[in-house]
Amino acid sequence: MIIKQVINHRWLSAMMASLLLSAPMAQAKLEPLDRITAVVDDDIIMQSELDARVNVIKNQRKGMRLPPDLVLQNQVLERLIIESIQLQMAERSGIRISDQQLNQIIATIAKQNGLSIKQFQQALAKDGVNYAEARNQIRRERIISEVQRYRVGNTVQISEQDIDSFLNSARGQTATSEEFRIGHILIQVPSQAKNSELNKAKKTAQGLVKTLRNGGNFEQIAIANSDGRNALKGGDLGWRKEAELPSLFADIAPTLKKGGISDPIRSASGFHIIKVTDKRGGNEQIVRQTKARHILIQESTIRSEKDSQKLINDIYQRVQKGEDFAELAKEFSDDPGSKVNGGDLNWINDGDMVPAFEKAMKASQKGEVSKPFKSRFGWHILEVIDYRQKDMAEEVQRNQARQLLYSRRFEEELPIWLRQIRSESYVEIKNEQ
Repeated sequence: MIIKQVINHRWLSAMMASLLLSAPMAQAKLEPLDRITAVVDDDIIMQSELDARVNVIKNQRKGMRLPPDLVLQNQVLERLIIESIQLQMAERSGIRISDQQLNQIIATIAKQNGLSIKQFQQALAKDGVNYAEARNQIRRERIISEVQRYRVGNTVQISEQDIDSFLNSARGQTATSEEFRIGHILIQVPSQAKNSELNKAKKTAQGLVKTLRNGGNFEQIAIANSDGRNALKGGDLGWRKEAELPSLFADIAPTLKKGGISDPIRSASGFHIIKVTDKRGGNEQIVRQTKARHILIQESTIRSEKDSQKLINDIYQRVQKGEDFAELAKEFSDDPGSKVNGGDLNWINDGDMVPAFEKAMKASQKGEVSKPFKSRFGWHILEVIDYRQKDMAEEVQRNQARQLLYSRRFEEELPIWLRQIRSESYVEIKNEQ
């Protein structure tokens, strides 16, 4: 494959460095500061990039056994090559992650780890990772994820018969059974506790149950009072299927409603209190649904961010003056899935949409058209048409099965696709001089 005669900024930097280093200078011996370690189609990988990624891995895995440096460098270089190929695919396809989208992604990552943005930055610094470099890597990974979803995910087809077969199997029934999010508090007693100690611990547990049932914050109470291993996590034991519950809780958790607090449960360790903070799956899944329609305006190569915002504002004003929402959606919306139906998104479950859309939808009254707002997909206006409560148990179960089957097949297809794009790309690994 012939490398295109296009010099991007990284090629230009490398070329200038090469020219400067090769220029004769009196009384000085020049040492190269950086060098090209691999050429990948129209891109290059610099030695500094490779070294930085290797150092991050070493810092994150301190105390763990790693392969020899040469083996580790080769492994990391191969990963960088595969990343470069996919990022070039994204560039050609127009797949990008804006700064606003990236900020939302980072905020979500931090929240999932129980951290503020500042704490997230501090955690990165502790691992020797610069925040700006971390942002860039997160952007790269999200872009690559989008490429994989587009190129591999769209080829994975799950039929209704596949779902039926899975749900009828023992593995499928276990995988889609009811799950419980459990909070736990333990009031510990000594192994040879006296009656007075037992009574004191029981009284303490009963007092906590009363406080919790009167609206006390479970996490704070667990942190302050629990002797359990997960006390500092607010007593959170995470999601557990019924079969995975400790035998002590197995008969009690299924009888509690969401948010329910148990009476003190006696064991050899002391007195336990559990809370079912959430449930999912099982034979009943009542969810709130919203029927809505929207118009989406996206930035493109022929429409700037400013033009996109102006257009959505113009459309909003036309709706306010009485023009038909559905007809405007058919004419202007950039959402191909809903455009032909006048922007109709049908019934939407709480939590199904991106945060910005979810927030605007919940803030809108029935029959009200929202003011223009922006999500990671572009600029929207939406109208809430109706609300309802629906038992989604069967649909949730089938969607869960579909997702499990999709994930399994995606993981099977992805390595095949990665090997294919690697073999079809021009890659030249430079030997150290």
